[in-house]
Amino acid sequence: MIADSASDVVHEIRRQQDLLKAGALQSAIINSANFSIIATDEKGIIQLFNVGAERSLGYTAAEVVNKIKPSDMHDPLEVQARAEALSLELATPIMPGFEALAFKASRGMEDSYELTYVSKDGSRFPAVVSITALRDDYGELIGYLLIGADNSVRKQFELELTNARAVAESANQAKSEFLSNMSHELRSPLNAILGFAQLLASDATAQTVGQKESTGQILQAGWYLLDLINEILDLAMIESGKLLLSLEPMALDDVMLECQTMIEPHAQKSGVTISFRAMPGSAFVRADRTRVKQILLNLLSNGIKYNREGGTVIVECVLKSPERLRISVRDTGAGLAADKLSQLFQPFNRLGQQSGDEEGTGIGLVMTKRLTELMGGVIGVESTVGVGSVFWVELIRAPKPQDSIHAWDAALAPAAPVESGIGARTVLYVEDNPANLKLVEQIIARRPDLRLSSATDAEAGIELARTQQPEVILMDINLPGISGVRALQILREDPLTRHIPVVAISANAMPHDIRKGLDAGFFHYLTKPIRVDAFMKTLDVALEAARSSPIGAGPRKART
Repeated sequence: MIADSASDVVHEIRRQQDLLKAGALQSAIINSANFSIIATDEKGIIQLFNVGAERSLGYTAAEVVNKIKPSDMHDPLEVQARAEALSLELATPIMPGFEALAFKASRGMEDSYELTYVSKDGSRFPAVVSITALRDDYGELIGYLLIGADNSVRKQFELELTNARAVAESANQAKSEFLSNMSHELRSPLNAILGFAQLLASDATAQTVGQKESTGQILQAGWYLLDLINEILDLAMIESGKLLLSLEPMALDDVMLECQTMIEPHAQKSGVTISFRAMPGSAFVRADRTRVKQILLNLLSNGIKYNREGGTVIVECVLKSPERLRISVRDTGAGLAADKLSQLFQPFNRLGQQSGDEEGTGIGLVMTKRLTELMGGVIGVESTVGVGSVFWVELIRAPKPQDSIHAWDAALAPAAPVESGIGARTVLYVEDNPANLKLVEQIIARRPDLRLSSATDAEAGIELARTQQPEVILMDINLPGISGVRALQILREDPLTRHIPVVAISANAMPHDIRKGLDAGFFHYLTKPIRVDAFMKTLDVALEAARSSPIGAGPRKART
């Protein structure tokens, strides 16, 4: 008996302790200043208003309990908007007011919303509110519990983030415009420098040894400067995410052969032997042909540039896995220490070569790495001081395409020479830069079958096109008055001129400029500085297209 009584006493003591603990927990929740806790009856009238609610909303519990609903302290326009949104979502009419807040919770659905609270003094703050239906032991609805948290900090952060993004986008746009303008301004004078130098180099008149050397130096320096401009623009476009790649199956051996033809004279001049080892059959990768060529030429140039006199460069391609092909460029240069290897792919870092004889910006390997990775490939390097280095890139393999010859390759094949005795064919050039105009005049003067007509603005060019009916029109883009693009539109709308192929010749050389030009309807898009051989090849294709295009019909469009 005594033992049972002692046991009952202990049980009662524990029960009282549990009740005290539960009461303390309940009190702590209700009196929390960090959250607004509001409880209502089944009609939405406030029955409990905790310390946190008093602190954030400015009302005392006595001012709201049994008097108002939580919806009365929300922005009424937001409450109405929530009612309309729920009506559409749930396909049932919902009245604005407390019903809009409690509708989901009353039907057993989890719900939270973001609305603006309006405090007693009229101040406002965004809040995230979670609402739950309260039910008795029989499942009958007896009220609602709303737990709210001030969302001002997150909203402020989101606002600052949005503003920061807007500033970054504006800065990025400004940088893109600057780069585009810089490209244009640098290419225009380079067009005259390289254009006239090419004419001098190919002039039939005998030159002295000194004149030939001087012309060669101009060309070498000019093309090198153009390469630097292109490298900087490419890197900027990659970093801004605007570089577009055309990924398609391509024959690696074709590109390797092109690179070999281009790089061997440079290797011979530097006293370096370059060897391209046989590839394992036909190798196709999924990549951008132009960028693969750029990657290989950069690695080959570095292998020659940083080699020793009488050194070698060995190029080989091996099957690294069923999915990847590896191209390796091995040189016999001085090699790199481990601490230098870790800095190789940093922009503008020339690893102490800044004061040396070798030219360069220090971004070639950075470009190579970024381009490789954009095509899904990887790049690596191994080096031993005093022995040499091997740079390698791995590209994703691709099946051999059904037809690896592009349609536009045939379109740009050299045109048949113009038949003698048919009279000179007129080419109209619309260009406001006197040096560029003089350059094309001298190029055309070497073709007795052609006659050049010119205009320095679009309006005069359009009038000449109507009256002279030239075979082909060469059009600058940035012209005084209306642009070359607008001039093209006017020519296309006129039955007298719509059949004439119009070739753009512009210093606007960014990829998006070229794409916009072709989309606008230019037959072809040449960028300044022009290469005379490419210019003449394009002109012959346009002349051939003009010959086969009847008056009144649109010209065939070639691809750049």
